[in-house]
Amino acid sequence: MDYKQKVTMDPSGFVLLSDLVPGIVQEIRYFSTYNFVGERVDGYEEPVALLTVEAARALKAVAGEVNAQGYRLKVFDAYRPACAVKHFMLWGIEDLDLRMKPYFYPDLEKQTLFKEGYIASQSSHSRGSAVDLTLLDMRTGKELDMGSPFDLFSPLSHPDSKEVTETQFENRMFLQNAMTRNGFKPIYCEWWHFSLKDEPYPDTYFEFPVSTRVLKR
Repeated sequence: MDYKQKVTMDPSGFVLLSDLVPGIVQEIRYFSTYNFVGERVDGYEEPVALLTVEAARALKAVAGEVNAQGYRLKVFDAYRPACAVKHFMLWGIEDLDLRMKPYFYPDLEKQTLFKEGYIASQSSHSRGSAVDLTLLDMRTGKELDMGSPFDLFSPLSHPDSKEVTETQFENRMFLQNAMTRNGFKPIYCEWWHFSLKDEPYPDTYFEFPVSTRVLKR
């Protein structure tokens, strides 16, 4: 780890996302077994989303904007403990564990997931101001069609993929524009991932678990 970076267990700058954004939908995938690892990931003790206060406030603004247009935010992941990233790295070393390959990386070799940037050895999620999310249509209760599901590691998931339909691309850009207008920035390889531009802890990686109890200390 770079000498300018630090790791801490201090959750004092974090909030429970649902406290600031009532009605937000949460499907915390790494608490479940339906994720690219195939098991609950280390550090996820409850299926809740935590974020820094600054990121949560910005996401509240996004939620208000999309709600007015008939949509709700659905979050798959927010703060991610550094130990969860270590879990991903250890999973990457296990050559024989390919049980979730058909669902999450059907066209890529496991080792290339790290080389091509789909999985990082240090994640912006561990700094507390990144979020993975999509949009729900309030009329149908269904997710907008983004052309690929969350955590599909494939060029198809790149926001600017030419392989998606015009409607799917427009849905991606609708989400992206709402996020960027409210202070978030996207990444090149995942339409669902955004991080706060002016994140409060740019050099700090947090280790406390994803749990409501850490906020009650």
